[in-house]
Amino acid sequence: MRTPTFKPVTSGGDGDSVQYWYVGYDPTLDTVIVSHQGTDPDEILPLVTDGDIIMINPDTTLFPGLSSSIEVHQGFADEQAKTASDVLSAVQSAISTYSATKVTMVGHSLGAAISLLDAVYLPLHISDATFSYIGYGLPRVGNQAFANYVDDSSLSVTHINNEEDPIPICPGRFLGFVHPSGEVHIEDSGEWASCPGQDNPSTQCIVGDVPDIWDGDESDHDGPYGGVTMGC
Repeated sequence: MRTPTFKPVTSGGDGDSVQYWYVGYDPTLDTVIVSHQGTDPDEILPLVTDGDIIMINPDTTLFPGLSSSIEVHQGFADEQAKTASDVLSAVQSAISTYSATKVTMVGHSLGAAISLLDAVYLPLHISDATFSYIGYGLPRVGNQAFANYVDDSSLSVTHINNEEDPIPICPGRFLGFVHPSGEVHIEDSGEWASCPGQDNPSTQCIVGDVPDIWDGDESDHDGPYGGVTMGC
């Protein structure tokens, strides 16, 4: 999707050991944009279904002042940490250059998980902006305390799931992972259903529609989301 007025600020990553990412400014939306590269279902599924998944406390240097009860997926935390300082510097530069007061984090799949961690990280270091998060095909990132922290913060959160995508129900709740509020579920009919609360069990929402990973369809992970198919 082309955005002719978008102003790139900084980008990085190699698409291999570090996911591609970029920071820029959209004058039409009047917001700084932070985005991280996603991945395909075959690559992320083992990461979010492995029974040996470990949750850790976020790095206190990156996330000062967070409760020790907050835990997140170690793999996602490691990925976010690789680019955190560069992303912060780029966002600060964009805010200064464009006199911006809004920052929006976006991403799909693994990129959605990294961007959600950025959405918690950046407000701890930038006080003069409002923050929003929009994720697509978001896997669960942290525990109940993490989900509650996101819900209780001033962050605006929307995470959009497509039809029977199995990725958003992983890692499993039996491992202690919980989604924050803000789910929107694209139903088979194409209708977009709002799903209040955390892990809403309604059949109009992802937990009720895909009760088990075997009920999912990996091809739904790439969308389409509002007419846009990821990875094409």
